[in-house]
Amino acid sequence: MSEVEAAIGLRWNNNVSVAAIALISYEYLLLLDKEVEYVWKRPWSLMSCLYLVVRYFGLFLAMVCACWGGLLYMPESLNTSFSLVLLSRCYDLIVLIEWGFSVYFCFAEVILIWRLYAICNQSKLVLHVLVGLFVPIVALSIGTDIYLYSRRSVFSVKEVLTPNAEYCTLSFHIGPMLAIYTSIPIMCYDILLVVLAAATLVRHLREQRKIKMRPNTYMVMIVHYHIIYFALNLTNQILLVVLWANIPPAAMSLSELFNGTAPFILAPRLIISIWDTHANDGCVHISTTFADCVCWTSPPDFEQHEMSPCVEHPESTFSIDKEVVEVETA
Repeated sequence: MSEVEAAIGLRWNNNVSVAAIALISYEYLLLLDKEVEYVWKRPWSLMSCLYLVVRYFGLFLAMVCACWGGLLYMPESLNTSFSLVLLSRCYDLIVLIEWGFSVYFCFAEVILIWRLYAICNQSKLVLHVLVGLFVPIVALSIGTDIYLYSRRSVFSVKEVLTPNAEYCTLSFHIGPMLAIYTSIPIMCYDILLVVLAAATLVRHLREQRKIKMRPNTYMVMIVHYHIIYFALNLTNQILLVVLWANIPPAAMSLSELFNGTAPFILAPRLIISIWDTHANDGCVHISTTFADCVCWTSPPDFEQHEMSPCVEHPESTFSIDKEVVEVETA
């Protein structure tokens, strides 16, 4: 890498880092008031815990990715031994990012599985099939991180020397084919999720059309997010593979920008959007397991809610007290 190329890469790196930090900060502030209302002021549930994981673990990863950006400046005043330590820390940072991506992906998939299980009338068969297929995906992600991102013979950090500055950046020692092969099962699983969600929605639309009732808002919303997540994850997997190829600094920086922001925005928004929509519907039927209204986890209850709203006092929405009908789910 010449001095001019390093300067261009560093400029792209800095611009993308600023954009990523601004985007993630703006997104965080947009959802903060709703987070306080639906999470911190409510009784704890499994879904609220999942929300906090994807919200704040994703925020941490996004900020780390923004600070890294793919090219890190090393001050000239550093001595040789400290430069080696800094290179080692750069490598540890990248390994942390890659492992963090995999962990976040698993939590995001759990949320999608949970929601899909809900709109399928909480079918145990659907849940067991999805979880059974998801376990090998988790094992594959762990194996990929160990083989591709935890061995210096395959993936490492290299020092870039120029007449006026020193940098450390990524170094890939194998081609992108292995990364392509390991991403195929993940994409197949996402295809299964989006197809199952779409099929469930189509069946629901037919049933609602027969009885001349409007579609379930929550089911439409969940399927909509499934489709968006599928497109996002497909793009994310493609860009992760592209990073293994020798691409220009501008393309690498833009890829890092997408991978370091988009996945961390969608998952929290899926949970908050459902809570926010439900709050405006004025129904107090609460599922203690899902922390959501049973109006969208059970079609008969939803139809009853459509015909005769169950709230006389809208201010009681989401309050779990003596007036709340709690529905225990297995």
